[in-house]
Amino acid sequence: MFLFYKMMHIISLIAWYAGIFYIWRLFVYHSETDSDDVRKTLSVMEEKLYRIIMTPAMYSTVLFGFLLFYAQWNVYKGQFWIWMKIFLVTINIVLHYLANSYRKKLLNGTKYNSKKFRILNEMPTLLLIGIIYLVVFKP
Repeated sequence: MFLFYKMMHIISLIAWYAGIFYIWRLFVYHSETDSDDVRKTLSVMEEKLYRIIMTPAMYSTVLFGFLLFYAQWNVYKGQFWIWMKIFLVTINIVLHYLANSYRKKLLNGTKYNSKKFRILNEMPTLLLIGIIYLVVFKP
C-alpha cells in the first residue's frame, strides 16, 4: 500500500500545485481588468478552480501524505526534515485558504493592486522548492 499512497500523494500534489499556481495568476488578471464581463468570467474560473480542483487535491494530498507518514512513523518521527516539510506544507495550506479569501473579496468587488498577487504567486514556488529539497536530500 505504501507505493500506492506515494503515487496518490504525488498525483494529488501536482493537481493542487497546478491550481495554486494558476489561481494567483487569475487574481492578477482580475485586478488589472476594467471590464465587468472579464471580471465575471474570471470569477467563474476562480470559483471552479478553487472548488473543483484545488480543494479536493489539497485534501487528497494531505490525506495520502498522512498515510505515508503514518506508515513510516518509526522512521520519520525523529527526523528533522519531515517536520520542516510539514511546516512548509502548513504554510501552503494557509496560502490555499488565503486564496479563497481573496477570491471572495474580488467577487464582491474589492480592488487590489496586481503587484500583491504577483508576489503571492511566487510563494508556492518557493515552498515547493523547499519541500522537494527536504524530500530528496533529507537533511
